[in-house]
Amino acid sequence: MSEQTNHVKVMIMGSGPAGLTAAIYAARADLEPLVVEGGQPGGQLTITTEVENYPGFEAGIMGPELMDVTHRQAERFGTRFIYGAITDVDFSKRPFRIDVEGTVYHADTFIIASGASARLLGVKGEDTLMGYGVSACATCDGAFFRNQDVAVIGGGDSAMEEAHFLTRFAKSVTLVHRRDEFRASQIMQNRVLSHEKIKVIWDSIVDEMVGTKETGLTSLKVRNVKTDKVTDVPMQGCFVAIGHDPNTKVFRGKLEMDEKGYLITNPRANKGAIPATATNVPGVFACGDVQDAYYRQAITAAGSGCMAAIDAEHFLAEQED
Repeated sequence: MSEQTNHVKVMIMGSGPAGLTAAIYAARADLEPLVVEGGQPGGQLTITTEVENYPGFEAGIMGPELMDVTHRQAERFGTRFIYGAITDVDFSKRPFRIDVEGTVYHADTFIIASGASARLLGVKGEDTLMGYGVSACATCDGAFFRNQDVAVIGGGDSAMEEAHFLTRFAKSVTLVHRRDEFRASQIMQNRVLSHEKIKVIWDSIVDEMVGTKETGLTSLKVRNVKTDKVTDVPMQGCFVAIGHDPNTKVFRGKLEMDEKGYLITNPRANKGAIPATATNVPGVFACGDVQDAYYRQAITAAGSGCMAAIDAEHFLAEQED
């Protein structure tokens, strides 16, 4: 197919809650969106087991099932999907030029919903037990660990926040940190270190996460980096809190982003003059975790996906006037 015929009104990068919600809204507005699903179709929810905090599912729903249902809903309204990764973009003129692994598309508007990837430890058992006792989101999964012993890996503000949050549910929370002091803000350290449910294993790293999908996580093999001694620590939950990386590499030098790589979008002005999901390039919008380093929830991602689609629709209407 030639470049000239690969033309779409709305192209969406990403197929998690933000991208699929944007697709539903754009498709219902007869904008015939094209979604580039990326390397992990469905986003981070596809590696989550039960989701209990997404409205509309009283008894909860499995993460992959939620994404599958939403995918089919977007298809029902006419959304088209292609697999592959976006390898290059040219935002210098409209329509924008988007390269999907060698196939070039032209898009009148472009919605970025590529999400963020949790940094993981890369240790034995981590991949197998992700969603079976291992998690990268305490807010998402903390309630599953009522009256259980859980660990948090990390030493920054995110780790402190997750540890403190987990005290609402867990019997005990153990922070495992590779150094002998935290890098978190002092107020967060004070809050954590003074909490009766929280203890710290200093100068240590996790070498292995032990368990099976049937049993869930049963223990952590924790190694002291100074003595090299390995201790088997019984544990039913482990939360990796060493940060996230927004999936924005392809946009470096082409869109404004903060020091961590999150895309900068405009907060809505008092009179509604600036679309909330607009980037610094007119016609390019961003939603979900790719521009949200704070909430990182499926429902907030879906909400911003709705906003991005509406912003794109209004942008196209203005161009026709």
